[in-house]
Amino acid sequence: MLTQPTLTADSLVLDQSKSSSRLWLPKRVLFTPDALDEPFGQQIYERITTLGLPVEILKNNRLTGLRGATERETYRNGKNTLAVVKAPPGTFRLQPIPPSADWQMNLAEGCPAHCQYCYLAGSLQGPPVTRVFANLPQMLTNTAAYEQPGKVTTFEVSCYTDVIGIEHLTGSLAECITYFGGRPDAQLRFVTKYDQVNSLLNLAHNGRTRARVSLNTDLVARRLEGGTASLEARLTALRKLALPIQQGGGGYPVGVVLAPIMPITNWREQYTHLLDRLAATLNFDCDLTVEFITHRFTPGSKDVLTEWYPNTSLEMDEATRSQKRNKFGSVKYVYRADEMSVLRSFFYTEWRKRFPDAPILYWT
Repeated sequence: MLTQPTLTADSLVLDQSKSSSRLWLPKRVLFTPDALDEPFGQQIYERITTLGLPVEILKNNRLTGLRGATERETYRNGKNTLAVVKAPPGTFRLQPIPPSADWQMNLAEGCPAHCQYCYLAGSLQGPPVTRVFANLPQMLTNTAAYEQPGKVTTFEVSCYTDVIGIEHLTGSLAECITYFGGRPDAQLRFVTKYDQVNSLLNLAHNGRTRARVSLNTDLVARRLEGGTASLEARLTALRKLALPIQQGGGGYPVGVVLAPIMPITNWREQYTHLLDRLAATLNFDCDLTVEFITHRFTPGSKDVLTEWYPNTSLEMDEATRSQKRNKFGSVKYVYRADEMSVLRSFFYTEWRKRFPDAPILYWT
């Protein structure tokens, strides 16, 4: 269980000069030859070189030499590396991803953040390098084959990365938003813990991108979500995205992903404060949804996370959890039914009290 110091309302006010996340500037940028053969790969190359970052053009299309002498060194190497590669053929076979969206389409794999509960741990193979796909335009064209007549088909692009965390390096999210802006029967969905959204505000999204921001309490954001924007900065970004274009905002449909929900000390007070701040931020009519995601982990992710973050205060005690199995028999540990029921009742009640017209998409 995450332990909590004594907090007051005043102590939760953040220093605004430090609230925005720093731009991630990798120490090593790798380009495979086939990535540079792509026009979009060339665009990324121009962005990277304009920023003055060190670029290595590899001799072949394989990424090697990324492991260190220890797992911690491998982690540091990976988190400091951006690799621009060509997405393999398998990425064109999209996978369904309920309840988040109809289909998962990844513009990148790997994330620059340092979240100590990271859901990518154990699900992506090898060192935690951020791999960006240079053939993104072809991947976008491919999504048309997955649109379902007579309904709006949703595509999630942030399952395996934080799309805003790398946008200044790639321009990939803007490419996606512009593409889906011209697809009347499709909707793009992304979620972020970063706040650099100004470059998105003037894009022709035509209401076909739902821009979501991941929120948690100040305590969780500060202790467990390293390298990301503060809660205050994320709320500011969410407001910018949601404000009407006439008021200088992006005019996007927006969403809140409250995750991972954890019954930390004084959790009711802390989450009540978060929801109050959210209500004050979105004090105007907007198209808003929410997704509630409780904390869970797998045996594999726990092993990886405890190697990456050996001093974490994150609770991952199997003895206090229930087992949940998927159709393939894999196990994840979730909160017990009675605890889930209490949490769910609280969040549904408090959300509907503040946002009666904003749909709750799911609880998991």
